Amino acid sequence: MQEVLEELGLSDVNSGVYASGWREAHGKVLESVNPATGEVIAKVVRASAGDYEAVIADSVETFRRWQMVPAPQRGAYVRALGDALREKKAALAALVTLEMGKILPEGEGEVQEMIDIADFAVGLSRQLYGVTMVSERPRHRMYEQWHPLGPVGIITSFNFPTAVWSWNSMIAAVCGDTNVWKPSSSTPLTAIAVTNISHSVMERSGFEGVFNLAFGSGADVGDLMVNDHRVPLVSATGSCDMGYKVGVGVAKRLGRSLLELGGNNAMIVMDDANLDLATRAALFAAVGTAGQRCTSLRRLIVHEDVVDEVAKRMVAAYGQVSIGNPIEPGVLMGPLVDEVAVHNMLTAIDLAKTQGGELLYGGGRREDLGTSFVEPTIMKMPKDAGILQEETFAPLLYVIPVSSVGEAIEVQNGVRQGLSSAIFTDSLSSAETFLSHEGSDCGIANVNIGTSGAEIGGAFGGEKETGGGREAGSDAWKAYMRRQTTTINWSGELPLAQGIEFG
Repeated sequence: MQEVLEELGLSDVNSGVYASGWREAHGKVLESVNPATGEVIAKVVRASAGDYEAVIADSVETFRRWQMVPAPQRGAYVRALGDALREKKAALAALVTLEMGKILPEGEGEVQEMIDIADFAVGLSRQLYGVTMVSERPRHRMYEQWHPLGPVGIITSFNFPTAVWSWNSMIAAVCGDTNVWKPSSSTPLTAIAVTNISHSVMERSGFEGVFNLAFGSGADVGDLMVNDHRVPLVSATGSCDMGYKVGVGVAKRLGRSLLELGGNNAMIVMDDANLDLATRAALFAAVGTAGQRCTSLRRLIVHEDVVDEVAKRMVAAYGQVSIGNPIEPGVLMGPLVDEVAVHNMLTAIDLAKTQGGELLYGGGRREDLGTSFVEPTIMKMPKDAGILQEETFAPLLYVIPVSSVGEAIEVQNGVRQGLSSAIFTDSLSSAETFLSHEGSDCGIANVNIGTSGAEIGGAFGGEKETGGGREAGSDAWKAYMRRQTTTINWSGELPLAQGIEFG
């Protein structure tokens, strides 16, 4: 562990404040704990309210200059950042595993996602397109162009402590924005390590203030960011409860928010599905990252003709999941992030039992491994159980029998969240129904692949209480810029639109 910390420039006590360089932090000291062992990895000094003010002031000043750098040149800095991440991939992945608790192959995949986003952003830096429109007035030209927005506030959660930052910061950077990052209290060291890497790229460029860090509490940093008119966009990833606070707070000042909130995702398995594929997909989606992905599978909706067979296969697959320290080879599921998450899972299991739930597998703790370890759990539930409305951020999977594709879609859509969805079927009719206007109401809809593991090329995000935000690929870059419609008149006359004559 010490070698990893040294390679990433971390010490026993680290500052959580970066504004064009590392600054002394004046908040409380937080211990970062390895959830697998309970061991303190290192300490971080949080930002105070005064520290936040220094960070945002520097970000505003840097933005005034950064926005005038041609976008392809901004892309060159992001390319260099991607190269720096390649060099530190192994160490950074190990730190993600140590601090967050996901298995090492998933940690490596997360850092690779950052590298992929960097490559995507570099190409994007030459493709910030507007459109030309036909004017109804003679010798007039209309077009739209896109301008940088300003400092972007980025609030990230513990489960993807690096990738979500990259979705926002690298796209925003090539768009001409600066960034202020408020990471999760569970993963501050990872944020500091990433900021060290970005500093190594931006150092002596004059633009060290493009990627800034303000690690602090909700009161000292989060609330200030949400209510700060100097931050035109706040991108926040987390729970629906957090999203309500951020969305309302930013809206009160007529700012913009980009919200990626709860998922409560479902996968439909029809009676004509390839059950081998469906079982493998459901296993990874439900157990990967110990069920702590926003796209993790929560509800497995299965046609009644195959529900017993699917349940049997899932129980057999769960029995093969090796649980343990995620840094060790061969382990497929690590710990939950903390004991609060364990308590929430066990509470949900007890509540589900009172609502007609039948325990098929798991349901308990693994205290032999540590205080944050649990058994991945499968429960068979009636479709009208109230617990199905709630997302438990843990490896807790509900199996729900249905009789038709129409009923399956109704059950899937019958929750408040709408992030990721999937159907397994060999029927063209069922697949197209699922993808039609009367089908899935989620931001992501997959056929014959699971709910998690989205590629960066598509826009990532969800509907309803998931928040409506879109990040990563496609045209998600538009959230980080302001649109301007322009009309140029070279006629020497002043005709009015709509044929209006005045005077």
